[in-house]
Amino acid sequence: MHCPYCRHTDSRVLDSRAADDGASIRRRRQCPVCEQRFTTIEQMQIVIVKRSGVVEAFNRDKVVSGVRKACKGRPVTDEQLARLGQQVEEALRASGQPSVPADEVGLAILGPLQQLDEVAYLRFASVYKKFESIDDFETEISRLRAERTLTGAAN
Repeated sequence: MHCPYCRHTDSRVLDSRAADDGASIRRRRQCPVCEQRFTTIEQMQIVIVKRSGVVEAFNRDKVVSGVRKACKGRPVTDEQLARLGQQVEEALRASGQPSVPADEVGLAILGPLQQLDEVAYLRFASVYKKFESIDDFETEISRLRAERTLTGAAN
């Protein structure tokens, strides 16, 4: 770890604490040369493997941006979208896999989005699941209705 003040190549860890409910570690450091203190945050990096084989770092903002398109014109707030992005990231981290296929990101989005707004869910699912006809929409709507009936009966 380079000192951000003098660029010395070493630093001493003064304190380490869990942050973000254990998802990252906050470390307080001090440079032995200039004696300046600074904080670093360590977090496990999740990488996404796209269908083409390209690997890129997970980006929560990209998830939110994609879902925002499905939610256009729907009564969904930025706060709700941010929460959905967090839920998706937490689900991917909970899988324990350092690299995740892009398809699994879509699957991680579908559950929270269905809970948030069924119309936005259908829009997103139609692209993600590659709906090709009205029959695909009807099948998905029937599944949603059946699921709603089951959860309504359970409550």
